[in-house]
Amino acid sequence: MAQFALNNQWVSLEELELVLKNPSEVVLGPQATLAIQTGFSFLQDKVKEKGAIYYGINTGFGSLCNTVISTEDLNQLQVNLIRSHACGVGAEVPTHLVKRMILLKAIALSKGFSGVQLATVERLLFLYNNDLIPVVYEQGSLGASGDLAPLAHLCLPLIGEGEVRVNGERIPGSELRAKFGIEPITLQAKEGLALLNGTQFMNAYGTYAVSTGIHLFYEGLKIAALSLEAYDGRQEPFQANVNELRKQSGQIEVAATMRCLLNGTTRIKNHVQDPYSFRCIPQVHGASLDTLNFVKTTFENELNAVTDNPTLFPEEDQIVSAGNFHGQPLALAMDFLAIALAELGSIAERRIYKLISGTRDLPPFLVKHAGLNSGFMIVQYAAASIVSQNKQLCTPASVDTIDSSNGQEDHVSMGANAATKLYRVLDNVISVAAMEWLTAAQAYDFRAGWKLTTEVDSLYKQLRTEISFMATDRYLHEDIICVRSLLVNRLS
Repeated sequence: MAQFALNNQWVSLEELELVLKNPSEVVLGPQATLAIQTGFSFLQDKVKEKGAIYYGINTGFGSLCNTVISTEDLNQLQVNLIRSHACGVGAEVPTHLVKRMILLKAIALSKGFSGVQLATVERLLFLYNNDLIPVVYEQGSLGASGDLAPLAHLCLPLIGEGEVRVNGERIPGSELRAKFGIEPITLQAKEGLALLNGTQFMNAYGTYAVSTGIHLFYEGLKIAALSLEAYDGRQEPFQANVNELRKQSGQIEVAATMRCLLNGTTRIKNHVQDPYSFRCIPQVHGASLDTLNFVKTTFENELNAVTDNPTLFPEEDQIVSAGNFHGQPLALAMDFLAIALAELGSIAERRIYKLISGTRDLPPFLVKHAGLNSGFMIVQYAAASIVSQNKQLCTPASVDTIDSSNGQEDHVSMGANAATKLYRVLDNVISVAAMEWLTAAQAYDFRAGWKLTTEVDSLYKQLRTEISFMATDRYLHEDIICVRSLLVNRLS
């Protein structure tokens, strides 16, 4: 098995995805190990200083920040914190996202600014490397003070509590000792706070959505090219000269990609102009690409960040209580990304609508004997329903805030809600893209003798190896599920 060392290096989003998708043992490198040990030793010394008071280290939390905790209760304080904050409800977070959370938390703690002991980070990596996935729930985080509730559930197994999925089986965290020979971690000063303060729930959803969204974006352009060819669309809107005049980088890139995907046909067109859903592919898809690139930068910065509180600076002899756990940068970015992805689904549905409309020498609803057969009529209905739901999900979460902790935490990001909404939007767009792929292939089959470029032809043929042309009405749900599975595989 390959090995990936956390050594306080910059981790790109692409590197993160490679580690997550390929079997890799993640370990601590010497630089990270030294940083963790230095931070831990520094904190232990500071706690022993007479009269020193540090938030969350020897005080209560939130509005209880002025309640000083005795030295003999510091360890219990951290255990109580994790137990009391494990208030998550709703659906379970998918295991692939929980595993991502574990890795992101280990990366953040390995920087050495959190004061945790080496054993705590090593235990997180033990869970990661052995696919011991804590049970975490979707709801409970306000996206400020970090993702407290979901991270509490994530970290309960470190102290032998909570629940863990092992090979799909759900077991109590208390059984980890017997099954894997690991003793519960004895939390030291600040460790519970370091584990719970942080943005790893939001960041797990965000990094996944960005990475998957980028792949979906480029697959969506191939599907759009197949739709354009099947619709007998014009290619002038993708010329370099007209798109470069707009000065928008995403638009310019999309136009260039579409030129490569189209075959440069010189077929005589009987129509002067195409509908916006075809003609404005560079402008609409390009705007979403610009958004993806912006959001990618935000999340790549975050996965390399330290987001707990207080923050330790051993070299400056400082312990600083600040607000790096506040999820506002992520909340805004995820709301923006949800809108950008939803637009890709929206314009794809419009292309489906045009393909089934009975124009451009295509039969109504892409089926012979329409009337007796409904053809692809309800495929468009289903896509429209999904697109409408996405519009509802794109109401921004980040504009909301609710006072919490007796007013101490008086502005929160609601980034966790932005994260779970984004996940649903992305999943919905995958379904709509699959429907467009299925519809475009059906339409193209009415264009006998027309040629596609190698890449678009490969896309068309992959679908046709699994799903035949629909000559008469049949059960289309299974076709859609099959195509969606093909598309998901192309995204991985």
